[in-house]
Amino acid sequence: MNFLDKLLGIGAALAESAGTAATDAAAAVGEAGEVPASSMIAQLLGMFLPMILIFVVFYFMLIRPQRKKDKQVKEMLDNLKNGDRVCTIGGIYGTITGIKDDAVTLTVGNQNMTMVVARWGIRSVEEVSIENDATELN
Repeated sequence: MNFLDKLLGIGAALAESAGTAATDAAAAVGEAGEVPASSMIAQLLGMFLPMILIFVVFYFMLIRPQRKKDKQVKEMLDNLKNGDRVCTIGGIYGTITGIKDDAVTLTVGNQNMTMVVARWGIRSVEEVSIENDATELN
């Protein structure tokens, strides 16, 4: 282990940092032997500022976009109505024929088979263009 310390210079770096920390602490101590309040505030700010910045970055990069996406999905599920063409999370396309509480009845396929799925199982509402209205959707 002594060899690794010498090789990587860890021992010298630790000794140097300990020496500078002791010098800084001695310089910060006033005549009465107390550390000035401004120095303590600066030290606390120095410790907590990186943590605060990390939280802010996480909020704007992860938490806020996820909340926005969840709000859009909830709004889409609340606005489901009969006749909407939807895609389930399993990849099944169908047309809504009935909605009751948390259950959605879909017609699927050429034979208009009915299928009951949970409301949360709807991934998206498909936009049906006027060209598609003339053809059979199922």
